[in-house]
Amino acid sequence: QVQLVESGGGLVQPGGSLRLSCAASGIIFSNNAMGWYRQAPGKQRELVAAIANGGSTAYVDAVKGRFTISRDNAKNTLYLQMNSLKPKDTAVYYCNRAGGPLITPWGQGTQVTVSS
Repeated sequence: QVQLVESGGGLVQPGGSLRLSCAASGIIFSNNAMGWYRQAPGKQRELVAAIANGGSTAYVDAVKGRFTISRDNAKNTLYLQMNSLKPKDTAVYYCNRAGGPLITPWGQGTQVTVSS
């Protein structure tokens, strides 16, 4: 079955950086647009970055210029480089398809906490 496993989160000070990874199995990864989603406490899950199977990318304004999404199709892995982190970036981060039927169940996510 399809499985998504996120990793790389942690506690970081404001202004710091983290690199998240998402290992996908059970899908033809290279055929899918993928995205990083996040869910902060008490808020809806939101898509913050997406990458098409051809490599074009898109970001919400809140992360534009600070986050970079990338993919390695040979490794079936999605990445999110997060720089200049802010407390409002604190959330659980998930990966999933972007612009198509979502993969269920979601992965366990990875917690990112930005705090001094």
